Amino acid sequence: MKKIYSKVEPNKLLHIVHRYEEIVDRTNVAPEEEFLQLATLRMKKGTTFRPHKHIYKQGEDQVIAQESWVVIKGKVKVIMFDLDDTILETPILEVGDCSMTFAGGHTYEILEDDTVVYEYKTGPYTGIENDKVFIND
Repeated sequence: MKKIYSKVEPNKLLHIVHRYEEIVDRTNVAPEEEFLQLATLRMKKGTTFRPHKHIYKQGEDQVIAQESWVVIKGKVKVIMFDLDDTILETPILEVGDCSMTFAGGHTYEILEDDTVVYEYKTGPYTGIENDKVFIND
């Protein structure tokens, strides 16, 4: 797992890249204080879990939209930006890899035709005007 910190605020975690081959047992990828949570699990046949349902809990007054992409098919180049909109990293994601953005900016370049990704985002979604601002506009 690669954790990418801001150069502007060196203690601020902005992005994570987690590779498919790094998945061993259960790993909590996202720090517990982030809104967007991710755990990876590598399991053996017959593994089961105690039946459960999730409960509502108090939310925060103000939240940022955080986003994760998981590549299902193809390749994606992620351009990850710092808090001052400078480029920090440009990893290539392959099948099974994921990226997480907690703060800072990002964009994606699809490197192969018919690339498929799962995109996860914190919600609720109330329209683009309440979700993002564009870099270099």
